[in-house]
Amino acid sequence: MLRLIDANVDRVGEGLRVLEDVARFLLDDAVLSRRLKTLRHRLSRDIRSLEGQLLASRRVKEDVGARLGRARPPGGAEEHEDLPALVRANASRVQQSLRVLEELARLSDSPLRTKSAEFEGCRFEVYDLEQELVARLLRREKASLLTGLHFVLDDESLGSGDVVRVAAEAIGGGAKVVQWRGKQRSRVGLLKIARKLKKVCDLGKALFIVGGYLDLALAAEADGLHLGQGDLPLSEARRLLPMDRLIGCSVTTLFQARRAQSQGADYVVVGPIYPTPSGGKSGLVGVDGLRRIKGAVSLPVIASGGIGLSNMGEVLEAGVDGIAVISADLGVQNTEQATRVLADRLEQLSSKGA
Repeated sequence: MLRLIDANVDRVGEGLRVLEDVARFLLDDAVLSRRLKTLRHRLSRDIRSLEGQLLASRRVKEDVGARLGRARPPGGAEEHEDLPALVRANASRVQQSLRVLEELARLSDSPLRTKSAEFEGCRFEVYDLEQELVARLLRREKASLLTGLHFVLDDESLGSGDVVRVAAEAIGGGAKVVQWRGKQRSRVGLLKIARKLKKVCDLGKALFIVGGYLDLALAAEADGLHLGQGDLPLSEARRLLPMDRLIGCSVTTLFQARRAQSQGADYVVVGPIYPTPSGGKSGLVGVDGLRRIKGAVSLPVIASGGIGLSNMGEVLEAGVDGIAVISADLGVQNTEQATRVLADRLEQLSSKGA
């Protein structure tokens, strides 16, 4: 029984280490890394009193399983199709081994007696962690585009034809993300515009984010959904959206930013940083507030509100990952030219910072 426990404890530790390193080094996700590390240490603590006995019971050369062998690909090693497949394989390894430990702990003469419920709880936690890791990996490529210029379409000041044209101009000028929240139109009209915007963004290799409307984001197959504090709860949106879709959230406080991260947001937009033509000076976060929020979360942080050529450097010094500009606040006729100036300056300053 000790040999059986030893083999499965080793499998659990090895599998969890792979998952933890994926979260830490590939996803840069402090929350998931911490959860996996805590789980690994928790399980290690549960069998600490048996470590000496387990080591003494080990019989690697006598293991009949090592001599059975199994079919392997031509290269001689088992291969994973991609990173999500690697995560699924290692999560499955951990889950199966925890189930073995759980069943062993139910035996009256088991050295693990009384720990069955603990192993069961850990197994269910790994199910949840597997889902989180796979979802983050599926969104990884999209999330890489978040570190750039975000263009927020002001729908109220534009006609339906202008919305699509202005979006195309912004992408031509270097915008990597187009966020649009349709207003004052029928749902049928909004969906038509959303689908056109999605095509324009796909052609320009930019992300298309729908603001506020989960149904439109789903119907238009948008790359993501952006939520304000008064919109659908982020946790509900995360549950309903496909795993490969991004969710962003507008925040003004540390509490809101931390809550957004805990509920599954992929990024947060912080603002307004400075007074804006459309919003004035109300509710300013300021650069100091931006810096505090950036230091409190591991998500990409996008700064918004009154940012232009004169103050962009100050905002980037706060460590932000991207900058959002609102179409109405640009106050120009040539959107492509104005966007290009901002995008070029952002890239120049970011390169200096790097």
